[in-house]
Amino acid sequence: MTSPVIATAPASCDGVVAARRIARWLALAATPTFAVMAMLTAAPSGGSADMLCGAGQGSLLGGMAPMYLLMSAFHSAAWLRLIAERRGR
Repeated sequence: MTSPVIATAPASCDGVVAARRIARWLALAATPTFAVMAMLTAAPSGGSADMLCGAGQGSLLGGMAPMYLLMSAFHSAAWLRLIAERRGR
């Protein structure tokens, strides 16, 4: 009798490879996503929410746009790794 672990070993290896590929693409998607979110957040909309939340606009470090820019910078390692791999070829 074959154990279930041995019978499914090749399938689980394919699953690990697929999960790694998905994780790599998600890592590449994070930087531009956060950069776009920072631009959209920083763009003035002139809506009623701006009047309610206008008090926090004086500080450069306050608000969501700087946070999105920092998150974009912290997630740029995947892009730097991809560029380094391409230049190494």
